[in-house]
Parts: sequence; structure tokens; C-alpha cells
Amino acid sequence: MISPKNFKKLSFLVYGLGSTGQSVINFLRKNNIKNYKVWDDNNRDFYKKFRPKNLKKALSETNYIVLSPGVSLIKSKKKKLLNKHKKKIITDIDLIFLLKKFFKSIVVTGTNGKSTTCKILEHVLKKNKYKTLLGGNIGTPILSLNIKKNNFLIIEASSFQLAHSKFICPDYAILLNISNDHIDWHGNKKNYISSKFKIFANQASKQYSILNINLKKYLNKKLISKVIIPKIKNFKKLKEKINNPYLKSDINNENMMFVLSICKLLRIKEKSLIKSLDTFVGLPHRHEIFLKKSNCTFINDSKATSFQASNFALKNSKDIFWIVGGLPKKNDKFNINKVKKNIIRSYIIGKNTNFFKKQLKNKVSFYISKNLKKSVIKIFKDIKLLKRKKNTILLSPASASFDQYLNFEQRGNEFKKLCRFYARKYV
Repeated sequence: MISPKNFKKLSFLVYGLGSTGQSVINFLRKNNIKNYKVWDDNNRDFYKKFRPKNLKKALSETNYIVLSPGVSLIKSKKKKLLNKHKKKIITDIDLIFLLKKFFKSIVVTGTNGKSTTCKILEHVLKKNKYKTLLGGNIGTPILSLNIKKNNFLIIEASSFQLAHSKFICPDYAILLNISNDHIDWHGNKKNYISSKFKIFANQASKQYSILNINLKKYLNKKLISKVIIPKIKNFKKLKEKINNPYLKSDINNENMMFVLSICKLLRIKEKSLIKSLDTFVGLPHRHEIFLKKSNCTFINDSKATSFQASNFALKNSKDIFWIVGGLPKKNDKFNINKVKKNIIRSYIIGKNTNFFKKQLKNKVSFYISKNLKKSVIKIFKDIKLLKRKKNTILLSPASASFDQYLNFEQRGNEFKKLCRFYARKYV
């Protein structure tokens, strides 16, 4: 942490002008930082006044390069220059911790479940009278929040943000899980894992590191902080007392054992915790049960952009008509064998049909429908033909959406719209 006086003497170059980059600029202006430049590989007109004529010179002269999460040192047009000044690179989250002003922080990372865990924590803490703010990778850039003294700050941190982090130092650091994801951005799995573990790097002895038991093997050195390994059995005891069907589902077991660990550390009473959890509404596009009609249950799990993410839904549902497809993650491993008994038929969408055919062949019946509309119509026809007592219509693509959609939200919303429309016709 540095003093506001010394902070003003520093120079910055904001690299990347998406929502995060703009929030950094606004933050610097708010703190009366006048010595800053901006750069974007693709946008040459935005903040033109602050764009350096010579990027090489600007990078050499600046104290810190605040890199936007979307900029990869492997893929950037200026990767050679950026790698040369790698020691100067920080993130937007770093700026919060550089100027820390008496707030408490929970930082959550992991391949799957980050957003849900953060939202549950935010909900429980607010219900228990904590002055809570939530931001980061979940939507609102952390620097756009109006952080005040004694606020409890919950931050969802992506591997992109953590990869170059140098000052992040949470009071409570949570690492949920790790599977193959964003390998093309990081270069290899080792770099990806290393980025996740940066969440613990600067913690002090009075702070807490909350770590999945399966990840202990990746610890290179003993942590200074107090290490807690959540146990699923502890949540299962509490689960019996919860009435919220969303949280009673096994799909949230992992998220909830970390939430419970935090609540115990904050000494939130069990009765109050249960009361809070019973009023929690799940996030859209994450195993979202949005429609039940006749003998059909409709689940939107568009956020599942890897097979491991989809595996949760496939494992915890039965009688599944599964829509899958899109842009698969590099090195993602599909293990259908353990869940194939739950799948009635699969419907492949997107441009990578050959990839998914290879994964499903001789394991699960599949139909190449190419898009969501054709998938939904075909599913309804199959349900009518098969005359099953129970049916689960599941969109859990195990892939990114960018071959057909702007993002997973657009994909999920279209799926819900189509299901509601055709359910009136076929069910």
C-alpha cells in the first residue's frame, strides 16, 4: 500500500480501452493522476489526446502499465514490447489494493462457479447487515464501485486479471477449482494454474486462504496465511435445513462449502444463514430452471462453456435432451461415459459439428441440428414420439458461444425465448 501523496507522483499507461480500461482512466482522474497515457491495439481515435506518439518510449518511461483483462501477452499485436516491460504490468484490481482504505475483501477465483459463489456471498452478507459491494469479472469493474470505509468488498477475479497481478492481497482468498480453460490465452496449463494461485501470494498471517482440497498438490510453498480446506460434509449437514431448491441441488455443493467457510469465519449464526439462503435467487444462464410445463423441465445452462461445467448439469439431471456445441476450449477433455446414462439424445449446434460427433459417437445418440431453433423443434418432436413420463430439455453447450452469438447471455436468452414459444405449440 502506498500513500495517496506518493500515488499522485506515479505515471501510468492504460493498455486496452474496454469497460475495464475506461474504469481505470476514470479512477486515475478521480484521484487527480495527471500523468497517464492510453493505448488500444484496435482503437486509434478513442482518447486520442492521451495516446502516445511512440509506444516504445511511453512504455519505457511509465511506472506502471495497467493491462486490460482481454489483452494477452501471447496474442497482442505488441506482445514483444509488452513482454519486455512485463515487470511493470499490473491490473485494475491492483490499484484498489495499492490505495487500500480500510475495507475488508473477499476475492473469489476458479474455473467454474465464481459468479454464483460471489452472488451467494453478497446476498448473505447484505442480509446480515454487512455493507457489501460486488464487482470485478462478474460485471461491474471494481474501480467503478464507490468504495467507502468499512465496506466489505467481494471481487470475482478471472485468471486474466490475476496473471499480471502484483499487489492483490485479500483478507479472504477463495480458490474453488481448476480445469482446462483459457489455455490459448495463458500459453499452457502451468501458466493458467500459476495465475490462479497468485490470489494467495501477498497475504499476511492474519488473512485466510480457502482452498479446494484437490488443489493442495499445486502449492509450491507453504502459505503464510491461515489455510482452510472446506469439507463437503459440513455443508451437507446444513443442506438438510435449507428449503431453497436451487441451493439444495448437488450442482451447488462445491460453491456452498466455500460460502459456509466464510460465514463461519464471520461468525454468522446458522439460523440467520439459513434464512438468508432461503431467499437467494440463482443467476441467469447457470443451471437456470426457467420453465416447467406438463412432463417437461427446461434448464438454461448457457454459461457452461467447458465440458467440466456441463458435466455438473449432466450429472445432476436425468432424462436429458441435451443441446451441445459451439467453440470448444483448447485441450478440453470430454468424458461422457459417467453421465451418458442420463442422456436420452444430444443435439449438436454451431460450426464445430465434427468435433462433437467424435466425442459422442458410439456413446450417445445425437442429431446435427446446427442451430437452437432447429434443436428445440426437433426435441419437442422427439418427446412426442418417445412418450416419456419425464423430460429434461437442457442447453449446456460445453463451449463458447462466439461462433453464433455475441456471448453466452444472448445464447441463453434465445434458448429461453424459443422454449417458451414452442412449448405452447407442442406441450
